[in-house]
Amino acid sequence: MDQSREASVRTSYLLRFLLAAIVLVTTVSIGRGQEPPAKPLDVQSPKQNPPPKPVIPALAAPFSPPVAARPGQSTNTLALDEAVRLAIAQASSFQQAQLAELIAAEDVLQARLAFLPRAAGSLANLYNSPARGPHPAGTPREMSFISADAITKYEALAGVTGELDIGGRLRAALRRNLALLEAARAGTEVARRALVQAVNEAYYGLALASARRSSAALSLTAAEEFEKITQLLLDGGEVAEVDLRRARLQTATRRDESEQAIAAESAAADSLRVLVGYDFTTPIVTTELAIAPPDMSELDRFTSATISRRPEFVQFEAERRAAEQEVKAARGERLPQVSYSFNGGFDSDSFRSSPLRMHTGVLAGVSVTIPLFDWGASRSRERQARLRAQSAESQRALALRSFTQQFYTARAQAVSAAARVRVLQTSLSDAELNVQASIARYRAGEAPILEVTDSQTTLATQRAALFQALFDYQMARARLAQAAGQ
Repeated sequence: MDQSREASVRTSYLLRFLLAAIVLVTTVSIGRGQEPPAKPLDVQSPKQNPPPKPVIPALAAPFSPPVAARPGQSTNTLALDEAVRLAIAQASSFQQAQLAELIAAEDVLQARLAFLPRAAGSLANLYNSPARGPHPAGTPREMSFISADAITKYEALAGVTGELDIGGRLRAALRRNLALLEAARAGTEVARRALVQAVNEAYYGLALASARRSSAALSLTAAEEFEKITQLLLDGGEVAEVDLRRARLQTATRRDESEQAIAAESAAADSLRVLVGYDFTTPIVTTELAIAPPDMSELDRFTSATISRRPEFVQFEAERRAAEQEVKAARGERLPQVSYSFNGGFDSDSFRSSPLRMHTGVLAGVSVTIPLFDWGASRSRERQARLRAQSAESQRALALRSFTQQFYTARAQAVSAAARVRVLQTSLSDAELNVQASIARYRAGEAPILEVTDSQTTLATQRAALFQALFDYQMARARLAQAAGQ
């Protein structure tokens, strides 16, 4: 009995020594932040094993790629600027806005060409059946249809036609199309900025998902190591079986969180792939979220005075000017319109030289059209154009209030996120120390296992909250820059 009790005491001392070594190595690894996950312990020969690795890896541990690299595939980190460049080259609302701008440019060209005379040529051969009944001998036969000049008629004319813009209708149409072109250009810039914002959100969303997946992996590794430690203590008779069961439940919870984080990271990677044009089997890796505290001084360069520089206001102003030109064009419809034509050629009943020379000449004409009554259609278009101008002005005023609200909201969110980062960095250090103290108290029999599992849960929560705060700061900063017109 004495020998058995002595062996039990020696085993207990050996396990206590192993736990103390684990806590010591954990403390050193947190300071370095680069130790790999712990290896499984050999229960049969603990003296031959190397010192255990840290139970709680440091926050600065490197993240692994979201997608495993295949042979021949590159896993180089995709920079944010490169992601934006790739997204701009893909089919998107930005490219649709570019096409709309090109269409507006063609409308301007057509409006300018409307001032120039239009050249056209025609060649016609008409046959009119002879009139029925007898006709005097020696005289040409008459045609049956009096609307034609002869039985056989050859006509070839070439000339120009055009319109004199005395009412200003063509000039108003040109100015309207120029304003719409400017609005389309501003719309292209709006679409580009929206695409850049979407890429920013998808890019940092993947960075956040990767950080959460890495954090979940670290928490799972720590839970597995603690489960091994609890198993050793149970084998040595130091703890009850219920402690091992609770440690296993803690590991199962961490494994579930890890699987969810992996799925979320895959979904975030697919969202970014769609924007940059990557194939869904191509690995994509973003830069990790910065752990350094955000620089608050960079927020000071964004001021509300620059909100009016946003391209949306250029677009509203151009649309208002286009509506004003529509008003002038509608007025021009009620003014006289002058058109002209100038043609040269022949209109003859024969290709013989004598009659062809006789019927060759020039035909010029000028016509004046005076509008009298159109049931109020032009006045309706004028009122409609005035309403469009009022709508553009109203949209501008509404957008100014909305963008101002977005600016101050984004600034408040950025300041709040930066404060959260500072607080969470401090609390994360406390959570790491709390885990070490809980393990030490549990080893000494001064605390239940629930204290250890709660401390590990708190550490995982604090780490996830820190990553979320870093992501929120990046998003708020991007929205602040967009709201400020930069």
